[in-house]
Amino acid sequence: MDATKIKEDIEKIINKWKDKNGSLIMVLHEIQDKYGYVPEEAAIHVSEKSKISLSRIYGVMTFYNLFKLKAPGKHKISVCMGTACYLKGAPDILNEIKTTLKVEEGQITEDGLFQLEMVRCLGCCGLAPVMTINEKVFGKVKKGEAMGIISNYLKEIQK
Repeated sequence: MDATKIKEDIEKIINKWKDKNGSLIMVLHEIQDKYGYVPEEAAIHVSEKSKISLSRIYGVMTFYNLFKLKAPGKHKISVCMGTACYLKGAPDILNEIKTTLKVEEGQITEDGLFQLEMVRCLGCCGLAPVMTINEKVFGKVKKGEAMGIISNYLKEIQK
């Protein structure tokens, strides 16, 4: 990530919010919207420009679980664990993904391609069990099918 570009972006964001109460949270939100997380360089620059201690900034980011301190995976995989999905085999799908990609829930694969999340409900109970990759919904997924679905994203990357 280009440090000069980050500094320019951060200064624009700080200037936009500098005269408003509660601006730190809004600045951090906007940074995360832009980058998908709050890069360390960005937090340092916010501290320097806004005269807010870095410990206070990290205190805010770690208090609210919305803020992410690490870059997200390129593709976000969510496996629904709502009642219908759970009863129709979602735990097996989740375990298949975890084992094959060597990743735990809430983590990102070593290559940074996939981020695995377990969610409580995706609102697609009639399609149970359900998983999503990014915003695309895959319903009635059977044990053994998840990696076939994921492999399509690997093929896109290799093109």
